[in-house]
Amino acid sequence: MIAIQIIHWLASLIVMAEALNKLERCSPCVRELTMRQRLLEGLKGVSWCLLALGAGGGLISPALLQMHAWPDDLRVLMRVDRPALTEAIVMLGVAMLIVRTRVKEG
Repeated sequence: MIAIQIIHWLASLIVMAEALNKLERCSPCVRELTMRQRLLEGLKGVSWCLLALGAGGGLISPALLQMHAWPDDLRVLMRVDRPALTEAIVMLGVAMLIVRTRVKEG
């Protein structure tokens, strides 16, 4: 079980770093963009923002467990619990796609 937690946390760290990097470079408000390009940049920004929020939950969840933040306290925002295997696999898959792209770019 601890291996799943470590994998999930490390994958979340990779996804968070890449999402923040991509969000910094996303610019949907540039004047020279066509409406289609603006829409695509906006969708890209929203998707990276959602990935950053999900990865942030994966990063902070172990700390909240150690602080004994019970699920009743944070039920509206997130589920404070150890990650399930499916959550860890999805986060690891996204992290592997990011690493693959970085390696491919050189």
